[in-house]
Amino acid sequence: MSVHRPVKRLTAPDILARKGGAPIVSLTCYHAHTAALADPYVDFLLVGDSLGMVMHGYETTLPVPLELMIMHGRAVVRGSKRALVIVDMPFGSYEESPSVAFRNAARVMKETGCGAVKLEGGRRMAETIRFLTERGIPVMAHIGLTPQSINVLGGFKTQGRTRDAWAAIEEDARQVADAGAFGIVLEAMAEPLAAQITKAIPIPTIGIGASAQCDGQVLVMEDMLGLTPRVPKFVKKFGRVGDAIEAAISEYAEAVSNRSFPGPEHTYEVKD
Repeated sequence: MSVHRPVKRLTAPDILARKGGAPIVSLTCYHAHTAALADPYVDFLLVGDSLGMVMHGYETTLPVPLELMIMHGRAVVRGSKRALVIVDMPFGSYEESPSVAFRNAARVMKETGCGAVKLEGGRRMAETIRFLTERGIPVMAHIGLTPQSINVLGGFKTQGRTRDAWAAIEEDARQVADAGAFGIVLEAMAEPLAAQITKAIPIPTIGIGASAQCDGQVLVMEDMLGLTPRVPKFVKKFGRVGDAIEAAISEYAEAVSNRSFPGPEHTYEVKD
């Protein structure tokens, strides 16, 4: 008689323990079916607020509501078995105070079943990160280019391009690590700065447009698959799924226009 052993899902401590070890593989994910496809290959799936731009047509991530993150978070948890699922805290759901952040983060974890949340900001969010982690909510931090702050940053700009900006960004990394974050995303950051931060802090760094020396990498899945028309220059398209979808739709439209679909093989016969 065989014994079914359920797949053990990775946790935040598992990711933390990978510091300096085998590179951490991750992707953004917003659907159950893509979660199922990615699950065997990644260590964590990030339900990023980038879904507002990728799936819902927003110009930025700022309009994304908490309810939308919860809906997509549920789908990704249902579709995956092994990967840690991390859900982004959207703009306006955590900045007001640590207690507001806890209330909303607890709701995200309860209603999605995810294993951690991610929030943007360095030293200004250290108090909130400490408040959440002390109350049982694992937090991944995010510094460098923080898309929720583009109105302050003046757009989607690479951070740390001049060495006089490095000290502030390094201090951001140090403070969120000291506050208890189990990992930190370094986005759109000058390569030598990202490499230096990776060596200096005791938690894993996850690069997106940063350094190959980071402890892991994350990409927006749709960018990586070639599903979005405009992607950052650091993204390598590992697939051309958008082209394949367009070709298939074109072929279908032509078949319908020529009245060649459905053909006999796709129809039901009337039985006497």
